[in-house]
Amino acid sequence: MKIKTMWKKITGSREVSLVFVLLILCVFIQSRNSTFLTPETIESLFKNYAVDFVVAAGMMLILLIGAIDISVGSTLAFSGMAASLFLRDHPGTPVSVVFLISTAIGLLCGLLIGIIIAYGKVHPLICTLGFMSIYRGLAYLIANNEWVAASQFSKAYKAFAQSRYLGFGIVNNLVVIVIVVYVVFYFVMKWTPTGRKIYAVGSNAEAALVSGIKIKKVKVACYSVLGALCGLSGAMYTSLYASSQGNMAEGLEMDVIAACVVGGVSLSGGRGSVIGVFLGTLIISIIGKGLPLIGVSQFWQKAIKGLIILIAVIINVIVQRQMNKAALKRREN
Repeated sequence: MKIKTMWKKITGSREVSLVFVLLILCVFIQSRNSTFLTPETIESLFKNYAVDFVVAAGMMLILLIGAIDISVGSTLAFSGMAASLFLRDHPGTPVSVVFLISTAIGLLCGLLIGIIIAYGKVHPLICTLGFMSIYRGLAYLIANNEWVAASQFSKAYKAFAQSRYLGFGIVNNLVVIVIVVYVVFYFVMKWTPTGRKIYAVGSNAEAALVSGIKIKKVKVACYSVLGALCGLSGAMYTSLYASSQGNMAEGLEMDVIAACVVGGVSLSGGRGSVIGVFLGTLIISIIGKGLPLIGVSQFWQKAIKGLIILIAVIINVIVQRQMNKAALKRREN
């Protein structure tokens, strides 16, 4: 009976099942490389994948309203490049100002996308596909097809991603940003009217409209938040790697969408949780960080990641069908 009860808990809760998968993955990697579950490796994992965590939180909002955004990598590159060029030309600029500039540019990029999708009624995939090329091209144009080298960054900016002063000397600065983002998102999505509106728009847009929710404004707000997080991540990325190039963060959109899907966010909208997205991103990050430690080639890493995504999508479809059947039975009764 205890085994059955435990199995029901694992299969009945997406978050619990993700923790179960996470534990198996960690034990497997640790058994083959004893350096994996060490404080240094764990901090390195969160630091190196901090951008993925932040952008995945924003992508969750877009998927929850039943939309998509494949321009996040380009938005990050354009925002990060613009802020890097400003820092190059004004070396004395405080780190906080550079981060604000990058975040503001990302916000404007997301706002523009949101307005075109919501008010121009352009399909999200088509719109963001176009802006993926536009923002990537702008990243190259404003830099004159050059890149900003480490020597052109201020020492304080390069040190930010390696320091711990935001975490009181204990936690890396980038990890602190990830923690703050997820705490804020958890609070907003679970306990505020804004979070309920986002879920409502994705669950049933017509019903949300009848109930008085301004769907267009919700969509614009979600894309704006995602854009701002991409801008923030642009500064995080350039500080971490101490360089800024036009091709940075290529393929980021696939990783964050995969993290959201693995975390249980429905591609049809209306279902998903902040904790699930965090765990999903952690699983994708461990695959990227842990598999090389046990000698798995880059090609196998992509294959394994693709397999996990495929399994996650299948599970999401099965769960959605079961929920629909349960809802139909309740109506009949």
